[in-house]
Amino acid sequence: MSSEQATALDQRYGRTRRNRSRDRLLLIVAGVVAALVLVAWVVWAGLDGSKPQVQAFDLGHELLPDERAVEVTWQLSVPAGNDTACIVQALNEDFTVVGWKVVEIPASDRPLRTFTERVRTAQEANTGLISECWLT
Repeated sequence: MSSEQATALDQRYGRTRRNRSRDRLLLIVAGVVAALVLVAWVVWAGLDGSKPQVQAFDLGHELLPDERAVEVTWQLSVPAGNDTACIVQALNEDFTVVGWKVVEIPASDRPLRTFTERVRTAQEANTGLISECWLT
């Protein structure tokens, strides 16, 4: 194959010097954009950590079949001085919610507290637990 034929094939299939330079420039720009997005995400995620953290831990439950209720005991960890709300749930053996209650907890100077709450149920419950907690 002659060099004229090779040049004609390169032009036909986009393998010219101009195309290689353009492709290289596009890759560099894409790399810079990806790096900027990564840096922006790291900065955003790092600044997001300044919010107070709320954590709730289930300690146990007691089934009250005569009253169709469950008493759930849990421990709440929240920075002092923050009002909190938690959802307490009762579940049956199929893990279907058969009762729930939103409990509003006033601020305190103690960061770690233990609570017990009674949740009435529509059906016989198998367990009780804390679903989630948040600052109010």
